[in-house]
Amino acid sequence: MNHASFRRNWPADFIWGSATAAAQIEGAAHEGGKEDSIWDAFARVPGAIAGGDTPDRAVDHYHRMPEDVALMRSLGLDSYRFSTSWARVVPGGRSVNQEGLDFYSRLVDELLGAGILPWLTLYHWDLPQALQERGGWANRDTAFRFAEYAEAVYESLGDRVTHWTTFNEPLCSSLIGYVGGEHAPGLNDPEAGLAAVHHQHLAHGLAVERLRGLADAAGRDIRLGITLNLTNAVPNDPADPVDLEAARRIDALWNRMYLEPLLLGAYPSDLLADVREFGLDARVLPGDLQQISQPIDFLGVNHYHDDNVSGHPLPAGTAPSLRPTDRPGRSPFPGSEHVSMPSRGLPRTAMDWEVNPAGLTRLLVRLGAEYPNLPPLYVTENGAAYDDDVSDDGAVHDAERTRYVLDHVDAIAEAIEQGADVRGYFVWSLLDNFEWAWGYEKRFGIVRVDYDTFERTPKDSAHAFAALIVRAKRQLAATTIVG
Repeated sequence: MNHASFRRNWPADFIWGSATAAAQIEGAAHEGGKEDSIWDAFARVPGAIAGGDTPDRAVDHYHRMPEDVALMRSLGLDSYRFSTSWARVVPGGRSVNQEGLDFYSRLVDELLGAGILPWLTLYHWDLPQALQERGGWANRDTAFRFAEYAEAVYESLGDRVTHWTTFNEPLCSSLIGYVGGEHAPGLNDPEAGLAAVHHQHLAHGLAVERLRGLADAAGRDIRLGITLNLTNAVPNDPADPVDLEAARRIDALWNRMYLEPLLLGAYPSDLLADVREFGLDARVLPGDLQQISQPIDFLGVNHYHDDNVSGHPLPAGTAPSLRPTDRPGRSPFPGSEHVSMPSRGLPRTAMDWEVNPAGLTRLLVRLGAEYPNLPPLYVTENGAAYDDDVSDDGAVHDAERTRYVLDHVDAIAEAIEQGADVRGYFVWSLLDNFEWAWGYEKRFGIVRVDYDTFERTPKDSAHAFAALIVRAKRQLAATTIVG
């Protein structure tokens, strides 16, 4: 392979990993004391999920966890980023379910026994349905219930887990779930969506404060952060004021509405003006922003694609965007519903997402330039869905995904050379899985899962990623010996 990533020396502490989410892989939807999450309930709504699929069985990780950890070890992963299911740990939002915690305790022990760093995410979208019935994230009380859930998980796992992520991609679980309606709970309510944004921010701050206090009291090391899905909002015509304004609006809603309360303790003033009619500012109570901007030890960056945007309608005859179902929805961008996303003619994945690795370099460098107090960065998700075929030899020769992963790793190396403080890369996803509203139709895994037998087969991309890890560590060892 001629990829530059094989020729570069990576930082000595760089972490190579892969990631999953509980609702997408565990299955056992009503075993071990678990009750409905919003995704279990949403999947029963007619037309909500492609093919009528549900996460009931997913890929059976709940029962096959040791096998999956052995697979991670065979690939040479340094770390595994997983999520705990709130609906398994505190089913129905009531009392702590020890059987649910015991599953994650066994997982952590299995990982540590394999020499793999556990990287825990507390919220990857599976709110207990009972809390949704009380308003979900539009209800301020949910933020305080989240802090209690975080404490319960820490009390069980904090003696062995050092790396804690509060939220994964709050944009998706607020705007796409409460406004766009494509994700659970499937609402089309801009006011509720912006309330969810703020209450998730508040929940993050409350959990960071509580977990750090617990760790300090116990004399334990802890690293606390959050993962955001960030984009480059690229104006379709950089000389057109209308497109520049569209890019500003999407940057505000997609990036700065999350980054700036967390890092700067304030919502962007232009964002507040854009969404004034939906009452976001009224949700912010005295002390909230100080709570939200608790210091964090790292920022997780999820990035799959840029967004080319315009303030003009799409040309007549443009093919409609790819959608998982025909269920009615609306733009997830309150106050900026008119913004369109014209094609730049770049290659696309099976999700119809642009492939542009240079965008990841640009994003990572930009973060460091714009936020002087930025903590170290980890690319906590990056990957691609393609239509895989099993060859006659039983293998999956996924050349497009392999190229996608290696090219994006190169993009990270380039960002590091330009001064970005990036300390890890987690490929999404370890396993083919339940891809939210797409059900089992889209495969992101570097390991193929047969959805009938649950057999796991590492794809060519998995072998290429494993080889990259080996090569990077050999280079580091050689450099250390020479030095």
